[in-house]
Amino acid sequence: MQAFHEVTFPLDVALGASGGPERRTDVVLLGSGREERNARWAHSRRRYDAGYGVKSLAGLQAVVAFFEERRGRLHGFRFRDRLDHASSQPGAAPSPTDQPIGTGDGETSVFTLAKTYGLGPGAYVRPVAKPVAGSVRMAVAGIETVDFTLDATTGTVTLATPPPDGAAVTAGFLFDVPVRFDTDRLDVNLTSFAAGEIPSIPLVEIRV
Repeated sequence: MQAFHEVTFPLDVALGASGGPERRTDVVLLGSGREERNARWAHSRRRYDAGYGVKSLAGLQAVVAFFEERRGRLHGFRFRDRLDHASSQPGAAPSPTDQPIGTGDGETSVFTLAKTYGLGPGAYVRPVAKPVAGSVRMAVAGIETVDFTLDATTGTVTLATPPPDGAAVTAGFLFDVPVRFDTDRLDVNLTSFAAGEIPSIPLVEIRV
């Protein structure tokens, strides 16, 4: 049975990966020359190629073992996107007021982590399902609180006391991307006894 394994792709290999977000948009050219565009996906889907990150025989062996444990495309896992893995600005540590995740109503105590890109009506809110355990910080009305529990497998946080009506609920965190291998085959090239490469290790984001 397919499953999601709460393990992280080798970080040293992930450091050299390439990739980023992908969207699916239908574009219809009308007879007038104008276009009609329709977004088929509410959320972007990230794709990566981790083959560029294999720089040593040890790294190559680690990737092969990881691939075998996941049974190729069968099981999902965590991937650390070195370009985008934190709620904060680049180079800054996460703070409890980084990202808005809800507003108190006096009754709700469960909130879902998310990261917002951009400002105003065009801003995109990305769900965060795989936060890094121990990295999450929370604040209610700008005041940090430690009275919460985190489900690191779903990205939900439960506050011990429901925030009062109108209180901003914010969070800071590190996070991984849930992905799977997008191939059932790895082509390994042993260029020498002490080094090698895997020309392509395609990974694709999955919904969990």
